Amino acid sequence: MNHPDIHAYVHAARTAELRAAARAHRLRRAAAADRSGSGVAPVRHRVAWLLIETGLRLLRPPAVPRPAGH
Repeated sequence: MNHPDIHAYVHAARTAELRAAARAHRLRRAAAADRSGSGVAPVRHRVAWLLIETGLRLLRPPAVPRPAGH
């Protein structure tokens, strides 16, 4: 592996960790909402996870459009 490959690997691993943390947070939030009947979390937590999820979406490579009819 050369330097750029290692750099990409580290970012891919960190992205996977953040995705897993975001998924776990959504599951905990859904479970808490089921128990309490209210899904209200502190605003700063919701904003923080929104920013993380937005960043992860920005890291995802854009979809390559397919030619029509092929």
